[in-house]
Amino acid sequence: MHSPTAGDLLRHWRTTRRLSQLELAGRADTSARHLSFIETGRATPSRQMILHLSDNLDIPLRERNRLLLAAGFAPVYAEPDLDTTAMAPVRTAIRQILTGHEPYPALAVDMHWTMVDANAGAALFLDGIPADLLAPPVNALRLSLHPRGLAPRISNLAEWRGHLLDRLQRQIDVTGSADAAALYAELRAYPGGADHTGLPEPDQAVVPFRLRHGDRELSFLSVTSVFGTPMNITVAELAIESFFPADAATADHLHSRAGR
Repeated sequence: MHSPTAGDLLRHWRTTRRLSQLELAGRADTSARHLSFIETGRATPSRQMILHLSDNLDIPLRERNRLLLAAGFAPVYAEPDLDTTAMAPVRTAIRQILTGHEPYPALAVDMHWTMVDANAGAALFLDGIPADLLAPPVNALRLSLHPRGLAPRISNLAEWRGHLLDRLQRQIDVTGSADAAALYAELRAYPGGADHTGLPEPDQAVVPFRLRHGDRELSFLSVTSVFGTPMNITVAELAIESFFPADAATADHLHSRAGR
């Protein structure tokens, strides 16, 4: 088996980003000749050059570490556990965001879509879910699309399923994650109708999430938030999924539940 060199990995990310050597060289203020030498192994990139090219290729922090190791340098981006003392400010920020969003549902997930925290409003999504699907670690996408999860209660399942699969595919394209690709294959095999690939309705701004809850149909709009200046892998791979009511009836129902 051939272990990829730094040049191999840089070439992979350059082609993934659909850039020619000349285009990347222009962005990185270097020569296409020097870039070609790096990719073919005729030149050894410095640590600074690897990080500079990584910035211009928007390479995920986890993969930047891999690049540095392939070039013989030590990784520079840490991956602390979320429950460590150093990550206390991040945990506090997540909790503030989640709590501040109540009574509307919100949850925090990592790169693998594992739920790391959720607010009280998210309990709405967990009603009636079998215990085995709620055993940690809970995967938010699996919970949504599994035939014993939320899927039977989602009114627009084919549309929502297509939206989630499209998001996961874009994540795979950006990160090259084998774990995300395996999750995609699993979710794609679940029943739920054909993937939604049609054009939006003329007045459709976003894909709604329509969930049956008792004798009601609730409608939500989702917003994804990430930390703007991540300096370690853990923070870079965190996201907060916030759900807002898409109509007054849904908002009234959520406020009523919270009051009870």
